[in-house]
Order: sequence, then C-alpha cells, then structure tokens
Amino acid sequence: MTAIVHKSDSNKTASPGTSLAVSSPFDASLLAGQLAPSSIAMYQRDFAAYAAFAGSVTALLDAATLARWRTHLAQETDMSPNTINRMLSAVKRLMREAAVQGYVTHEVAAAFDAISGVKAAALKERIKSNARVRIEPVAMRTMCDAPVAERLIGLRDAALLATLASSGLRVSEAATLKRQHIRAKGSGYIMLVRGKNDIEFREAPLSREAHSHIHAWLAERPVESEYIFTAFDGRGERVSARPMSAVAIWRVVRKYANAAGLDAVKPHDFRRFVGTQLARTNLRHAQKALGHKRLETTARHYILDELEAGLTDDLY
Repeated sequence: MTAIVHKSDSNKTASPGTSLAVSSPFDASLLAGQLAPSSIAMYQRDFAAYAAFAGSVTALLDAATLARWRTHLAQETDMSPNTINRMLSAVKRLMREAAVQGYVTHEVAAAFDAISGVKAAALKERIKSNARVRIEPVAMRTMCDAPVAERLIGLRDAALLATLASSGLRVSEAATLKRQHIRAKGSGYIMLVRGKNDIEFREAPLSREAHSHIHAWLAERPVESEYIFTAFDGRGERVSARPMSAVAIWRVVRKYANAAGLDAVKPHDFRRFVGTQLARTNLRHAQKALGHKRLETTARHYILDELEAGLTDDLY
C-alpha cells in the first residue's frame, strides 16, 4: 500500500526556515489554525529531528522508523523520558493530521499511533531532581529586591520580577503584556492575559508592589511602546520599543536567581511559587490566578505534598 495519497500539491516541501533532512510531503504547517505559532515551531523542530533520523521519505512514512528512533533516543542520547515522549507524540500528531488532510492513509497514521513511548521508570536516572524548584518567600524577596533601582535596566528588571512573582504569568504572557492590559479593580490591580490555550482574555492578579514598579519603570523609560517589558539593545543601556523575547526574560530571571544562590531557578518556577503559595490557603484562588480550566490540574501540580523536615524530631 502506498503511504502517500497523491494530490495536486503532493510535492509540497518544508516551510521556509525549517531544515527537514528529506523532502517530506508535509510539515508542521499542517497544524496552522490549531496551535499557536510557538507550538507549531516546536512540532516542526521535533519533526525535523525525526526526518533527519529517517533519511528518506520512504523511511519517514514507515512506523517502524519511529520505533527505531525511540530506541535511538533512549540508547544514544541523554534526553529525559518526558522529552523523548514529547518528540514521539509530535510525530504521531503530525501523522494523524496528514491522514486527515490526505497526505497519508489512515492506516499509516494508525500504525504510528500504535508506537508506544518510553517508560519513565526505565529512564528514571535521567529525570532531573531540580526540574521543579521550590522557591521560598524569603528567597523570592531576595531576588525581587536585587535589581539596582538607580539604573534604567534595574527599574525594568524589578518590575519584571515583581510581576512574575505576583501574577503567575508564563514567559510568553509576560513578553506580550501591554499597558492597556493592566486594570484597576477595587483597591488592587489585575491584568488581562490570553494564555497559550485561551481564546478570550482572562484576569490575572498583579500585586500593588508590582504595579508600583511598573509605574516607576514606564515613567523613566525614554521610548514609547505599547509593550510593558521592552528590550535593551547592544552592550549599553539603549532602550528599544520592541518587547523582550522569551529568551531575554529567561536571562533576567537566571541572572538574579544565580546571584541569590538559586542556580536551578527558571521563570516557570515563579509561576509555581504563586500557585503553591495560593494553594496553601485556597485552591480555587490558585486555579483562578493561574488560569487553569480544571481544578484538578491545580491540585495535581501545585498542592504542596513534599515531606516536611523535622516531622520525626520529637517522636521519642
């Protein structure tokens, strides 16, 4: 059975900017309108890695190649089981969509779906113990107080850190935050945020301290921009009107985390900080702040159930 269903556009090649090892009849652009561009880019990266391993269109469209790739990733790389399974799932998702759009048969897509992922228990030594870093309030205060307010870049960094520490925003949400998205509500402030799976804007909390830092930053910023957190160009402190990239936000967080002795902290750990702190007293508040559709998601990831030190100190 021929894997490719011949269509008038069956000679379609990869999108510009991608580097598939073979001239695949389709790529991650099949998912346009279904996923955010950043997610499509991740699918394309994973699919390109699979295509490079396959080496030919015939092999790429053979489910046995995916099984061999799984073995290769498990034996020849140090990737975590979660990363391997994400990459396998990306290929299977694209094959399902390729079948829907007529590039391959549904039988081919079903064969890919039948390939299971790796078992986390089999590769447990690759799971990093610091994948999720718990930030204590004292450490968060140390990081947020670290930027030098006398410098323009310090004003921006203080505003960014305080916003992340009080809102639970994802990096992508912070990078695209605009002035018009901040609103007064009662005696406090909220932000209008549209997350990765949101169609409509949702409300996210913003502390009065963070709002004060944002006001101080924008009052001193010498350029006009609709974005709140804008970039600095070059080696000096030349302020740009363009928004910070996700990578730039990562660098800011890592800079102050390292200075505070928290080498493994990532921007998403700020989101976990907000979630876990709120979940201590009100799980529903944590769910609303983080924008989770289901309360179970909040409970699974943000309820603190780690073993507390000192539990057995006075048993005898």
